[in-house]
Amino acid sequence: NYLSVKASSYFQVISTFLKIAVIVALLAGIFLSGNGSFQHFVQAESPKQGGALLSGIVAAMTGAFFAYDGWINITSMAGEVKQPQKNIPKSLWLGVCVCIIVYVLVNQAYLYVLPVEKVAASGLVASDAIAVALGNTSGAIVAAMIVVCTFGAINGNIMATTRITYAMGKDKVFAKWTGKEHKKFQTPGNALWLHGIWTCVFIISGSFDMLADMFVFITWIAYGLGAVGIFMLRKKMPAAERPYRIWGHPVITLLFIGFSAFYLVTTVYNDVYNYLHQQQPIINSLLGLMITALGLPFYFYYKRKYSKSSVQ
Repeated sequence: NYLSVKASSYFQVISTFLKIAVIVALLAGIFLSGNGSFQHFVQAESPKQGGALLSGIVAAMTGAFFAYDGWINITSMAGEVKQPQKNIPKSLWLGVCVCIIVYVLVNQAYLYVLPVEKVAASGLVASDAIAVALGNTSGAIVAAMIVVCTFGAINGNIMATTRITYAMGKDKVFAKWTGKEHKKFQTPGNALWLHGIWTCVFIISGSFDMLADMFVFITWIAYGLGAVGIFMLRKKMPAAERPYRIWGHPVITLLFIGFSAFYLVTTVYNDVYNYLHQQQPIINSLLGLMITALGLPFYFYYKRKYSKSSVQ
């Protein structure tokens, strides 16, 4: 990413095809093993009902949202996309559809070899599922699968999130040096180094599950506020050009905002409940809010600093 935009984009394409190939091999290995049962799709020893079912669905959403996240990343790079009005919607639709197909098939494979109770209790369901299907070779297979999938995920997120910090530097709402391109490579080099260091700090300081929970919670705050921002901008700037159209607006947009609010409130409730019942060491969602709030002083500092310099 630091040396070349083209190289990072080629790497993303290659890693995506490798990831799909690994997943296809995983699906084939599990379904062709004959060590499962299709009865697992329709039977459960003690199915949940009512509030317990709703709570379980919301808790499961965090993992699902983490797997699906990345659908929005292309919008962060819109300035570097050819024919964005055409290619960005196409990319979003194709990406989401592929994710749905892959995610559903993978989970059906897990459920084929494991009863739903074992899926729920598993710490690493992929490893447990492959162990049932293929035996002792499962450890090496899961390790290779995680490495291949992680490469593509890291690269895609670095490409996208770095552009946001880069744009903040350019717009003078963050340190100006983050908005500078590398003189030779024409990449957002400073922002890339900042993200690399900050990401390593997070990895060293917390568990994957905790980081994933915080990440999903905070990103859905951003998604919900982004939808609210559509109404605000259309009110403040009614005559502005609208190069993109939202299908079903305003109904679809309001439904999205309502769902985001429901998910966020329920997540906080579940986190507090699990913390009070000693099922998790901290309240992940509130910790994520606290860490995110640390950015507010920086925002107001740079906003005040650059507004003063522009007046002078």
